[in-house]
Amino acid sequence: MGIDDKFDNKSEELGGKAKEGIGKATDDEQLEAEGKTDQSKSNVKQAGEKIKDAFKS
Repeated sequence: MGIDDKFDNKSEELGGKAKEGIGKATDDEQLEAEGKTDQSKSNVKQAGEKIKDAFKS
């Protein structure tokens, strides 16, 4: 997994957490859901990168 990929995935995860938190604070269910979706996407990407790394080793 490249450092750029790790950074991008972590940024997306943190952005999702921020969206989720803002959504909860403002009772905006749509924003909260978007945040959870962003986090899920990031986690899937990170898992895919780890699998690629395992096959390279």
